[in-house]
Amino acid sequence: MEKEKLIRNKIFIEVKKLGKIRNAVSSFTPGKTRILYAGRIYDEKELLNLVDASLEFWLTEGKYAKKFAQQLSEFLNVKYCSLANSGSSANLLALSALTSPLLKDRRLKPGDEVITTACGFPTTLNPILQNKGVPVFVDVDLPTYSVNVKSIEQVITNKTKAVFFPHTLGNPIDLAPVLEIAKKYRLWFIEDNCDALGSLYRGRMTGSFGDMATLSFYPAHHITTGEGGAVVTNNLELKKIVESFRDWGRDCSCPTGHDDTCHNRFGWKLGDLPYGYDHKYIYGHVGYNLKLTDMQAAIGCAQLDKVKGFIKKRRENFDYLCRRLKPLEGFLVFPEASQGSRPSWFGLPLTVKPSAIFNRNDLVKYLEQRNISTRLLFGGNLTRQPAYKGMKYRSIGPLTNTDIVMNRTFWIGVYPGLTKDMLDYIIESFYEYFGKKAKCFNKQQNHILSPRRLTI
Repeated sequence: MEKEKLIRNKIFIEVKKLGKIRNAVSSFTPGKTRILYAGRIYDEKELLNLVDASLEFWLTEGKYAKKFAQQLSEFLNVKYCSLANSGSSANLLALSALTSPLLKDRRLKPGDEVITTACGFPTTLNPILQNKGVPVFVDVDLPTYSVNVKSIEQVITNKTKAVFFPHTLGNPIDLAPVLEIAKKYRLWFIEDNCDALGSLYRGRMTGSFGDMATLSFYPAHHITTGEGGAVVTNNLELKKIVESFRDWGRDCSCPTGHDDTCHNRFGWKLGDLPYGYDHKYIYGHVGYNLKLTDMQAAIGCAQLDKVKGFIKKRRENFDYLCRRLKPLEGFLVFPEASQGSRPSWFGLPLTVKPSAIFNRNDLVKYLEQRNISTRLLFGGNLTRQPAYKGMKYRSIGPLTNTDIVMNRTFWIGVYPGLTKDMLDYIIESFYEYFGKKAKCFNKQQNHILSPRRLTI
């Protein structure tokens, strides 16, 4: 053991050196260095945790997973956290949990309806379809990009069982009325909090309001484990169901590497199985294996130590870009935080106004040519995506604002890896683009900025 400890310490010393080299600030060359919309931020601490977990060679959930789940629960102020291998898997687990026979009359059955948005990422929608539910779409509000809460009650029927909404790009939905509606109609409420870790609504963390909430730890997100996600809840029954679906659908709740924690492993009579059938191989749900590894969780533990700083920097970058770009509001719609919220922004969404004589694609192409990465607001209007042709769904009517997002919205990054030089180059690029267009704009719109004002 002493020899092993000595070798490990030598490895850690070298890993720490490597981490410091990797974390050295690299130079930024405007127009040459690619400005990413998001990215992983790490130092020697993540590397040390990862190597430590690797040397333990406990390849599934272990001590780091237990610690990471506990830290996440404490950060969000929720009781239970079940780790998963991605945010998309977390969404699948949360929605699938609602189909469990254990929920009796509140169980989601084929043909039941789930109210959601078509403006967003497909893996909020996909679990509804995969569980044979019917999505019911409501429009979003602009410029919050959050679901239009006032329209929810208009689409509720006796088939409605749940509402499932994302906090788009970190901007919380108006949670108070959603919670009232869910309570009034006895609906399940799932928060897709994948883009919103650290966002606040009335001083409380998003992800702590719904019956369940989901998180993503993909490299683009607020913290990363590479691949990874989680489902959080205050409901012990839902936690157990989620973990059953995550762990092959098994009925047994023994942690990985443990047997007979119920002290009745060979004393069950369930289904049509013979009495005494090994409880570790009794399945109560049609499940999957969607667990996180301990190596990923080890990275997450180090990331959580930095999360408050990450959130602070995201807000600072967002505010700086908005403040410096605000003179361009004659051309662009700037986002607004939802009432009572303080977002932990995932990105800065911008919508080209219909009065502009240029289009989104032209502006996005210009930014990309200047090595500034951009993204559209995910799937735009999902009902128009080829994957969902022939999909059975309902909507409140034409999803007007969702189509606006599809046609005229894009976003740029605000993640902590952006330096002031990078932000200033982004700002300069916007002004250069609009400066080149200014004469044309002024001919068309006499209220638009003059070329003189389109300078920094």
